[in-house]
Amino acid sequence: MSGFGVMFVAAAAMALGTTPLAGRLARLMRIIDRPGTRKVHSTATPRIGGLAVVVAVLGSAWLSLFLGDSWRQELLGMPKPLAGLLGCGLFVCLVGLVDDIFNIGPRTKLAAQIAAATTACALGARIETVSAEGLFAWTAGWFAWPITILWMVALTNAVNLIDGLDGLAAGISAIAAASLAILAILTGQVALAAMLLALVGALAGFLLYNFNPARIFLGDCGSTFLGFFLSGAAVLCAPPDNSLMVLGLAVLALGIPVLDTVFSIVRRILNRRSLFAPDRGHIHHRLMEMGLSQRQAVPAMYLATLLATTIGLCMWLVSGAALAAVFLLGLAPLGILFRLAGAMRLREAILAFRIHRAILRDAREQQQAFEEMELRFREAVTLEQWWRAVRRTAREMRFARLTIDLGAGIGGGPRLSWSCPRHSLTDDETIHVAFLLPERLGGLPIGVEADVWVNGSLESVGRRLALFGRLLDEHANGNLAAMLQASTDYVSTADDPGGGEPTKAPKFAVKPAAGRA
Repeated sequence: MSGFGVMFVAAAAMALGTTPLAGRLARLMRIIDRPGTRKVHSTATPRIGGLAVVVAVLGSAWLSLFLGDSWRQELLGMPKPLAGLLGCGLFVCLVGLVDDIFNIGPRTKLAAQIAAATTACALGARIETVSAEGLFAWTAGWFAWPITILWMVALTNAVNLIDGLDGLAAGISAIAAASLAILAILTGQVALAAMLLALVGALAGFLLYNFNPARIFLGDCGSTFLGFFLSGAAVLCAPPDNSLMVLGLAVLALGIPVLDTVFSIVRRILNRRSLFAPDRGHIHHRLMEMGLSQRQAVPAMYLATLLATTIGLCMWLVSGAALAAVFLLGLAPLGILFRLAGAMRLREAILAFRIHRAILRDAREQQQAFEEMELRFREAVTLEQWWRAVRRTAREMRFARLTIDLGAGIGGGPRLSWSCPRHSLTDDETIHVAFLLPERLGGLPIGVEADVWVNGSLESVGRRLALFGRLLDEHANGNLAAMLQASTDYVSTADDPGGGEPTKAPKFAVKPAAGRA
């Protein structure tokens, strides 16, 4: 048996032996993944199986040192970038383990991954050239650092996000590692090929416990290690004159997690949710909603990955424009799977984008109106000027009616009313709200009642009310109390279409609030 075969078999055997131990350790330390709304499993399951995979990879490498002088020389003399990649991968695994135990949060994990990718870059694992044989070659220069860091961090999180069904992330990663191992052998990188084949063996042994029904999960320690190491291995495999071929193969081999991550980011942006927010829109959730069981959905994704990877390996045989053609052909089975699962709906995405753009435009216009109205409030020195600013703000915020009771309910001040007569109003077109601004005007509350046009979005109503309330809250203060005290005769406008000077309205005398001089 060749050294490559020994690495594979040794890693598989060690994974078979260490995975149950990892499960026992997880139960002893209560590192358990419990069922929840985002989970598809129904029983509490240990979640640090990734430790067994890492131990199996490193353990098989140690055992292989006894195969012979030539093999020992290859592994002990492994290139510095590969040794650095393994070390940084162990760090990422450790951070994932801490997250499995203590739940340290996505931003902390992201910072650790960026630090690990930066260190790997410093040790030589960089995309120095972006090239396609027969087409172009671009020397990245200092851009090599951000390009590589982005590549490694993106694939690390892509593999982590896809780890939602039993055996899914481990199986896809095994296919990706096998394809990269083939390229490493073809390019004469013995040590890298050996480590990749050890990873394939470790995942094969682990899958016996991880396939549905899973007795243990990879956990963040395993999924992040897989994504980080595979992304770095693709960088090390890439030849200077044809780097896009290898990177393209990695994208195809990890196409399901990559595309799922892209669609998840777009979906969360359009829904105005945090990029770290959980949801049930991933492709594995979609396949389950179609009625597939885990034992059906996972092999379907394996098959799509195998087809894409097999086609992608053909890029080694072509050059020039044929590279792009083969790559697009490799995307076809992945695209078909996502389309059948309903995870790639162009019309819905376009509609959501238009709605999202309209909401952003509306929010921007409201913010601009708020800033302009705030200046007018600051310029108000009399009660009449303040009320004019309030009326104009109500009109800009698309209010239908507004009543402000200065000294609400206790006869402490005038009741100011305004309505916009330019529209025919019905109860279905507006929302009525009423609230108090307490402890104003020397202890007297200010009562506010308003009818606000819905304008197609309750969110818009809420935002307009929030901005209007903020203006009143900031400017209904001691200055307003002084204005009210100074006013002895004020005109209240019942209908003011233009927001200018009132024309015909009853006069009333401003009375001091109870207990006020």
